[in-house]
Amino acid sequence: MSPRQRLTPADRRAQLLAVGARLFAERPYAEVTMEGVAERAGVSRALLYRHFPGKHALFAAVYQQAADRLLAETLLDPGRSLVEQLVQGMEVHLDYFVANRNAVLAANRVLAGDPVVQTIMTNELDALRTRLLGVLPLADDTTREAVSGVLKSWLVFVRVLCVDWLAEETCTRAQVRDICVGAVLGALRPLLAEDPAPDRPRRSAGAER
Repeated sequence: MSPRQRLTPADRRAQLLAVGARLFAERPYAEVTMEGVAERAGVSRALLYRHFPGKHALFAAVYQQAADRLLAETLLDPGRSLVEQLVQGMEVHLDYFVANRNAVLAANRVLAGDPVVQTIMTNELDALRTRLLGVLPLADDTTREAVSGVLKSWLVFVRVLCVDWLAEETCTRAQVRDICVGAVLGALRPLLAEDPAPDRPRRSAGAER
């Protein structure tokens, strides 16, 4: 092991998170070990365990950091069209999902019943729902409540669809994005006084049969 670089506790934690993020992205969850993280980071196992008591804690911290970054990079701006905002948000998340396939599958499948990881994902979805509510033309509190319920269900749908797509790519990335955007536009149209996507045609009655 090469001589360990002296860092502040905050810098050391950031370094270990970066190394952990790379390893969880490169390998399935079961193949990542604390010993491997310590070796890749060039630190002793004892130092790694002082920052993170185990692999689960390290993964949770990595995933929390990723959720924070995704929220920061998802730019919702009332000055842009809703479709533009939805596409931008989907692209940001798909970029992360593709680059971190193993980590996303670990969070949603290997650790599907883990309360810590699930809370991180739930909090991110709630934050996204709140942001979307802030840019939609809502006539009153009743409409807001109805739209909030639709967005909550849609965000879960997006997560499940994207995870299934990562596991087995049955369509293209662009198709996944357009399916997700189209789904929420179709769900919101009956609830909003203003068409959220006037440039996108509605399906005709004949097409629905």
